Amino acid sequence: MTADFVELDQSSVSGILHIGGTILGTTNRDNPFAFKEHGEVTDKSQMAVDVYHSLGLECLVVIGGDGTLNIAHELSELGLKIIGVPKTIDNDLVLTEVTFGFMSAVSVATEALDRLHTTAESHHRVSILETMGRDAGWIALFAGVAGGADVILIPEIPYNVDSVHQKILQRRKKGKKFSLIVMAEGAKEEGVTLSDKKTKMSYVLEDALEKRGFESRCTVLGHLQRGGSPVSYDRIIATEYGYQAARLIIERKFNQVLVLQGSEITSVALDRVSGLTKFVPVDHNLIMASRAIGVSFGDEIKKEEIKS
Repeated sequence: MTADFVELDQSSVSGILHIGGTILGTTNRDNPFAFKEHGEVTDKSQMAVDVYHSLGLECLVVIGGDGTLNIAHELSELGLKIIGVPKTIDNDLVLTEVTFGFMSAVSVATEALDRLHTTAESHHRVSILETMGRDAGWIALFAGVAGGADVILIPEIPYNVDSVHQKILQRRKKGKKFSLIVMAEGAKEEGVTLSDKKTKMSYVLEDALEKRGFESRCTVLGHLQRGGSPVSYDRIIATEYGYQAARLIIERKFNQVLVLQGSEITSVALDRVSGLTKFVPVDHNLIMASRAIGVSFGDEIKKEEIKS
């Protein structure tokens, strides 16, 4: 059995702080417990365990999001010693306030909104920006607030087109001939289930607004949110996460995940985060503050009101 690995030394990691992505490579498909190969799904977890032992490793520092840490937890149950580090742009890991990568993605989406603001205002259009966030709307919420969106649509709050329509009309009456909408890719319209999973709700909303007489344009950021240089905040907390991971190894405190709580980075047991998703609370401070200044979340008109 051969192991595919790269030995890292100090020179390997020198000068990479400003670089986005990962020098190690990454995948979201190669789950060793359900490895897809030649059209079949097989369990390769024992091979991973054997490689771990053959290399004489003392611990795996596993860096990633919910899927990665779920796999890490399963590997820990096979006897591997694990330290988890929360890195995902989705910011959807429980028990940690911020994952590194999140603020960089928010920055990209905010800049996109700033640019769309210019063209939407010039052409008197409705601009829709779709961000990542299949299950949780953290990027859309933070970017929407930072970018001055008029409507923010997230998976946690099902929306209806009538509410969005009403918000645009209110702005028109005030002399605002354009509107900015930011929506997470997983935003859900009340009572609508897409039969084609490849159909994007942002395009469905664009079409619905066009039919109501609003010239609309949709922009899907996609993987642009994952690229580029990390913002200062992410560089800072990534450095601290790395230091704390090393400290846990030295202290031989394994099967832990680092978490940011308040201003302190601490750790919790790996099984406390495995398989769980941190959703945006519907009473989150940013949501309440945004509603107070007139931002729509697409739920202001209820179904009963629409029917009547």
